[in-house]
Amino acid sequence: MIDEPWRRRREFGRFDWYFCAIILALSAIGVLTIYSVTAEKAGTQFPLYLKQAIWIGVGALAFLTMSRIDYHTLARWSFPLYGFALLLLVIVLFGGKASHGAQRWIALGSLAFQPAEFVKIPLLLVLAVYYSTQNRRGWWYRVIVPALITVPGFSLILKQPDLGSSLSFLSIYVTLLLVVGVKSKTLGVVLLSALMMFPFAWSELWGSLHDYQKERILSFVNPDYDPAGRGYQGMQSRIAVGSGQLVGRGFHSGTQTQFKFLPEGHTDFIFAVLAEEWGFLGGVLFISLFLALLLMGLDIAAKAKDSLGALLAIGLVGMLTFNMAVNVGMTIGLAPIVGIPLPLLSYGGSATIMTMAGLGLLFSVKRARLKLSP
Repeated sequence: MIDEPWRRRREFGRFDWYFCAIILALSAIGVLTIYSVTAEKAGTQFPLYLKQAIWIGVGALAFLTMSRIDYHTLARWSFPLYGFALLLLVIVLFGGKASHGAQRWIALGSLAFQPAEFVKIPLLLVLAVYYSTQNRRGWWYRVIVPALITVPGFSLILKQPDLGSSLSFLSIYVTLLLVVGVKSKTLGVVLLSALMMFPFAWSELWGSLHDYQKERILSFVNPDYDPAGRGYQGMQSRIAVGSGQLVGRGFHSGTQTQFKFLPEGHTDFIFAVLAEEWGFLGGVLFISLFLALLLMGLDIAAKAKDSLGALLAIGLVGMLTFNMAVNVGMTIGLAPIVGIPLPLLSYGGSATIMTMAGLGLLFSVKRARLKLSP
C-alpha cells in the first residue's frame, strides 16, 4: 500500500510541474507575440521582447519568493502594506511620471514602475483578513466597511487617470463580496441604493475621465462612432481578429499587425495579434491554457486549509478572470476599450511582476494545505 504522505508529495510535485508549465507556456507565447509586433522597429533601442523576457525573469523570482512565504505572515502585515501602497499612489498624483496624458508611474532612474499594479495584492490581503477574522453579518459589515477600505485605492487610481486598473482593483472587492455571500434582502438594498446613486456617481465618474476615455466608451456603444479617430483601435482590432480566420496568417505575417494598422499591438491589443497570426484555433488554445490555470486556482481555493487561504485564492482568480475577460472582450468588440493588459501576455514590467507574485501567493496557499515546510 502506498504511503499517504509520499503519495501526497508525489501529487504535489505533479501539480507543481503542470502549474509552472502553463505559466511558462503563456509567458513564452507573450514574448513571441511581442517579438512579432516590435522586432522590426527596435532599431538601436533594447528590444521590447527582450525587456519582457527580463520582466518574466524578475516575475519568476517574485513567484518563488511569494510561494515560499507563509500567507499568514503576509496577512499580519496586510494593513501596513496597503497603507504603504496607498502612499505610493498619492506620490504618483503629485510627483509621478506622466506619459500619453496620464500620470501613472514613479521613476527610479532609467526605470519606472506603476504602483496601481502593486496595490492589488495588499488590497486582496486586507479584504481576505477582514472577512476571515470573524463572522461578518449585516450589510454594513459585509458590504459598506469593505467598500470603504477599497474606495481610497480605487479613487487614487482613477485620478491618474487609469480606468482599466481601477476596475481591475474593484474586481477584487466584488469577487470577495460575492464569495462571502450577501442575503437577498441586503443585495436588494444595495442594488436599490446603487440605482438611486447612479446618476450622481456616473456624473462624477464621467467628469473624471479624459476626453479620449469618453470617446472610447462612445465608440463601444456605437461602433461606427469616429472610425478614423477614437473608434480606430477597436475597428482595426476586430479586422485583425477576423482576418486570422481558422488557422491564422502565420507567425510574423499578419497584415494588420505588420503594416502597423493596429496600434498598441504589444500591450492592450496583443490578443488581436495572436488571433490574426494563429487564427481561431490559436485563440482557443490560449484561452484553454488560461482557463486551465484558473481552474487550478479554483481547486486550490476549494481545498484551502482555512478561510483566509480560500479567500486569497478566489480573490486572485477573480481578478485574473476579470482582466482576461475584459481584455479579450474589448479586442473583439464585446467590451469598451479601458486599457487592461492581458495577464502574462501583454508587455509591461509592473503588470507581469504583479501577476507572477499573485500566482506565487496562490502557490503558497497550496503549500500550506499540504503542510510542506518552506
